[in-house]
Amino acid sequence: MGCSSCATGKDGVPKGCKSNGSCATGGCEKLSVFDWLSNMTLPNGEELFNIFEIRFKNGRKEFYKNTENLRISIGDILAVEGSPGHDVGSVSLAGELVKVQMKKRNISVDSSEIKKIYRKANQRDIDVWQASREKEIETQRKGREILGRLGLKMKLSDVEYQGDGNKATFYYTADTRIDFRQLIRDLAGAFSIRVEMKQVGARQEAARLGGVGSCGRELCCSTWLTDFRKVTTSAARYQQLSLNPLKLAGQCGKLKCCLNFELDTYLDALKAFPKQETILKTEKGPAVFVKMDIFKQHLWYTYKEERSKWFLLTLEQVQEIIDLNKNNEKASSLEEYESEIEVPIKVNFEDAVGEDSLTRFDVPKTKKRRNNKNRNKKKVVVGNPNQHKPEAKKQQRNPQKRKPQAKKTGEQPKGAIKNPNKPRKNNNRNRNNNTPKNGNDSEKK
Repeated sequence: MGCSSCATGKDGVPKGCKSNGSCATGGCEKLSVFDWLSNMTLPNGEELFNIFEIRFKNGRKEFYKNTENLRISIGDILAVEGSPGHDVGSVSLAGELVKVQMKKRNISVDSSEIKKIYRKANQRDIDVWQASREKEIETQRKGREILGRLGLKMKLSDVEYQGDGNKATFYYTADTRIDFRQLIRDLAGAFSIRVEMKQVGARQEAARLGGVGSCGRELCCSTWLTDFRKVTTSAARYQQLSLNPLKLAGQCGKLKCCLNFELDTYLDALKAFPKQETILKTEKGPAVFVKMDIFKQHLWYTYKEERSKWFLLTLEQVQEIIDLNKNNEKASSLEEYESEIEVPIKVNFEDAVGEDSLTRFDVPKTKKRRNNKNRNKKKVVVGNPNQHKPEAKKQQRNPQKRKPQAKKTGEQPKGAIKNPNKPRKNNNRNRNNNTPKNGNDSEKK
């Protein structure tokens, strides 16, 4: 971070500002400029530059003129001119580097828009300033409730109180033009303050709030990036990236600013490659471009009539074929050119967990559906079909009880045992025992 006192301690917690690294509280400085001229003295007769850079919440910086000739150094808390009243901020830059920053933002030194520095903040100014900063979260929450009640299609992203507590600036984002005259009246009546609405873009909102990007580092717009250049999808095409909006978009929902960082290097490397519209004329037929690897200088081509297989060619081979076609000569087949390339042996490292795959979360998990075809079929019971019936078990244990009584006429009823004295085999209970157990053992003895 910009503040040197925010070094991480042994317990992993940043020291100094005690905000645990949260720049939204104003404890750490965003977009800070290193004053490399601080230890250098000015030439004889040269006066100190009387304009200072003052930092406010979330990296907002303004330039103020020291008309009272106060002795000011970096880090001092000052009371400066507000609109209306006064604001409180800390000095972030002083000296000759302020001229460079003003030139970068196209602000003239003699401009009448530069406000004045009143005084160094006293204890009362600091107490009022801190009390106002503590009310910002609650004001933002109530402001969103008022927005929901009015039904306005806008998002309230941040609230910033002025140092004297008499004014608050509400930062919002909206896709269309919003009529917030009624909103200003409701906010002014709810908080008894002067209200100023300021619309910011999606990139400015991400820069103010901060965050961590997909690379694992803090957002460039909230740490060092000061200007937002236009990012188009052509930058991704030149770098041979897949046009997936989920991977190319940043926290703000727009294309990532880092797509422009290496674009010039890719454009210089692509000058040696042929155009993708170039068709290679071979003996087997015309071949068209499929894809390329800029770093390895490999290109893949396929036959125009038969696109089932891709052929790997080097940049030198493609340029050789193009030279032959310019002389009205056809090159040999792509198979012969591919056979001349020595492909390195790929070593497949075993990855049982799958942590090395960058796209392991891209494919959604498929739900396992049960096959309901055999749900209505009858279950096939192996072994004795009556072993799961409690009544059958009782009958097997006491076969004597289920003997039907014969009628007086001597006829056996239906379902009666033909020979009750003969022992029955119980295959379920005594498979390994040849001597069956039943109620007729005592009669045998």
